[in-house]
Amino acid sequence: MTSNLTNWQPPILPNAQHLEGQYVRLEYLSAQDHATNLFNNFKGHDDVWLYLPDEPFREFEPFQQHIASLNNTPEQHYFYAIFDKETQKWGGFASYWTIQPDAGSIELGYISLSPTLQRTRAATEAFYLIMKWAFEAGYRRFEWKCDSRNMPSRRAAQRLGLSYEGIFRQASVVKGQNRDTAWFAAIDKEWSQLNAAFEQWLSPANFTFDGRQLVRLSSLTAPVLVATDPILIS
Repeated sequence: MTSNLTNWQPPILPNAQHLEGQYVRLEYLSAQDHATNLFNNFKGHDDVWLYLPDEPFREFEPFQQHIASLNNTPEQHYFYAIFDKETQKWGGFASYWTIQPDAGSIELGYISLSPTLQRTRAATEAFYLIMKWAFEAGYRRFEWKCDSRNMPSRRAAQRLGLSYEGIFRQASVVKGQNRDTAWFAAIDKEWSQLNAAFEQWLSPANFTFDGRQLVRLSSLTAPVLVATDPILIS
């Protein structure tokens, strides 16, 4: 069965230099502006690199060169550095990793968060801003793929309202090990409801004076999910 798309045009490549939120600011990643702070916040936290293709960086110069290389192909990958307004730290980076305008598909990937940024409102808002730009730019599909062993990543994807789409077995080899890849995605017709869920969760009214959430994001995004990850315990 075919399904014609009426008046649909391929969206533009990512091009926003900054994405601004209540709790976070994203800037186009550059070695000059961000490498020093990121290196200092990643240093000593080897788990940051556990599921990425890179080994932990012990010295600044190789790390700086690595950061400089990440945005060399903006038509394929588009990286942001993430600034947490509460801690006043550059706590990590994330990217539009697989960019396919002709299909209207884009992926959030290659995510690296320091411990100061993990499990924070700022981190959630960073992902929200990345997703929001993509859907508002006209992308039809927003993907999240991760190593199937990476349970925090699988939980994060489902919490954000991305539906489970299965396991691609023996999808790649990373650091000499087999990688089975778990796939999650949201599509454009789901965005309005997801956007409302994020706006409700990110509202200052949803948090106590000491930062505790009153309503969980997962409870707001759950009605959007068309399939849930069977390995996750709700």
